[in-house]
Amino acid sequence: MAILTLKNAGFSFGDAVVFKDANLKISKGETLCILGPNGCGKTTLIDCILGINTLDKGELTLDNHQMKNLSVKKIAQKMAYVPQKHVRHFSFSVLDVLLMGRAPYTSFYESPKTSDRDMACDILNTMGLFHLKDRDYTHLSGGETQLVMIMRALIQDTPIIIMDEPTAHLDFKHELIVLETIARLVKERNLTLIMASHFPNHAFYLENEGIPIQVAFMNRQRIHLAGTPSVALTEENLASFYKVKTSVIDLKLSGKGHIKHIIPIQTLDNKIGQ
Repeated sequence: MAILTLKNAGFSFGDAVVFKDANLKISKGETLCILGPNGCGKTTLIDCILGINTLDKGELTLDNHQMKNLSVKKIAQKMAYVPQKHVRHFSFSVLDVLLMGRAPYTSFYESPKTSDRDMACDILNTMGLFHLKDRDYTHLSGGETQLVMIMRALIQDTPIIIMDEPTAHLDFKHELIVLETIARLVKERNLTLIMASHFPNHAFYLENEGIPIQVAFMNRQRIHLAGTPSVALTEENLASFYKVKTSVIDLKLSGKGHIKHIIPIQTLDNKIGQ
């Protein structure tokens, strides 16, 4: 059964159409990876799904309820968000940042309960990051900050997590740590994950890890649901959507079985946005 449905949806900034006639259906426990070139509208689409932007046309259904009929608090009990970039202005401790994820379950003047603090400590322990509990989160590295944002989404205790470029600005090791964390948590918690990414190999990584995943390409005001990564991430599709010549390889690794990976070879033109 679909937990989130987008039907005949469209959104524009004034006269500039971002997407139109969009149809998506995401089932419980499934991952949707939204791919596409820079500027195609992935973040705008995510903002529409979150309710930050209001659709111009069509409808969005969340757990069999029309999004437009749900309160902000109720939406926050259904969907958690990990942003592409998080600007750290105030010197909160990591524990306090995590407790912000419990806001959808507390009244305006209410403080976090002991059970909320216990939940935050449990997540820190599970992630092996309890040593960060009292650290000023403005002093964390980029990778540590991204893991804190993921933990804040987890403590929100929602069936859906939405991530916009979750490995943006991370180094090689921290990118892999975040991907490993995502795969483990999706499996353990049977989460529904919607993830926008610049990197098609992220979709292959999750498929290689046994995650049920679908790929949607976004380009030229359209969203194309293309199937599993093995079906969707062909050399022909990558050439069409990214204008890049690639080689999709299938490797057999000890302890991993067969995995697929994309090797970029060369661009097919040098015009941005073409």
